[in-house]
Amino acid sequence: MTTHVWDYLPEYENERADIHDAVETVLRSGQLVLGRSVRGFEEEFAAYHGLRHGVGVDNGTNAIKLGLQACGIGPGDEVITVSNTAAPTVVAIDGTGATPVFVDVDPETYLMSVEQVGAAITPRTRALLPVHLYGQCVDMAPLKALAERHGLVLFEDCAQAHGARHHGQLAGTMGKAAAFSFYPTKVLGAYGDGGATLTDDDEVERNLRRLRYYGMEERYYVVRTPGHNSRLDELQAEILRRKLTRLDAYAEGRRQVALRYEEGLADTDLVLPALAPGNDHVYYVYVVRHPRRDAVIEALKAYDISLNISYPWPIHTMSGFAHLGYERGSLPVTERVADEIFSLPMYPALPTGVQDKVIGALRDVMAAL
Repeated sequence: MTTHVWDYLPEYENERADIHDAVETVLRSGQLVLGRSVRGFEEEFAAYHGLRHGVGVDNGTNAIKLGLQACGIGPGDEVITVSNTAAPTVVAIDGTGATPVFVDVDPETYLMSVEQVGAAITPRTRALLPVHLYGQCVDMAPLKALAERHGLVLFEDCAQAHGARHHGQLAGTMGKAAAFSFYPTKVLGAYGDGGATLTDDDEVERNLRRLRYYGMEERYYVVRTPGHNSRLDELQAEILRRKLTRLDAYAEGRRQVALRYEEGLADTDLVLPALAPGNDHVYYVYVVRHPRRDAVIEALKAYDISLNISYPWPIHTMSGFAHLGYERGSLPVTERVADEIFSLPMYPALPTGVQDKVIGALRDVMAAL
């Protein structure tokens, strides 16, 4: 049986009764769209973060896009972010009509190089969008200082960092607003697509609710455009309510898998994940690095292990973003990292036997290279 990076079935077997009960609860409620489950999850997810407002949407991409629009970001504006991220981060910025502006990443953590952000700010810059990548947070203090000095929106992409902390603060609580994805592989994942945007700002919250519901503030009456049909599904919301109570346990389970990898692979040639100062990592993915990455992945196929690369193509090198005008070589660390990184299997229910299989296979491959 092939070992993959992620498999939801072990978790489903552990939580099957609760998931079925969540579905039954919704189907018997008589409310299938924007009902009690969505409201309950929004309140509980916001409360978990110590914030006042949570707005559920249909996916993480729209959590960013609508969140930025709710903060007043649109055509003519620039948003500073990174190219080492999932494409949806930049697709969402582009979708608002704003222009993504990239800075390079730190060579050890692969997170936004905050030292480069100041030089990237122009008169058109309206927002800073750090991506809390792979399960740990960007260094937020200097970004907050820059945002305050220049009057910019600080917007967090937390799609990979549910439950992660930075100097004790949860990801999603350090800016004006924050976006989360609940794609099934996430630390807090649904059984389909879903997303949410968190904020303490009353106006941003009102804008978000209008934006996700056609531009309406009351039923059937559009008060302002743009508007979208971007509502979180009731079934997914009820499943997420149940799983939210286990979020901290999911994070701890991932840390335990990461610890086994660290102990088992510490004396190999693999570059293991670096923990940034002040961070509590939740290991959404366990990203390692090797200069002969492709040879390693190919060799692991003999062990029936299939691995993923997060991410093989930096955003600025994709043809879909050629209009941004970045040449290859403009973000050298991002480009070098993309040639060398790959992800090991990571999820809380990953059996110890599978962990040992991966560690043993990697040790064999490293010794043979």
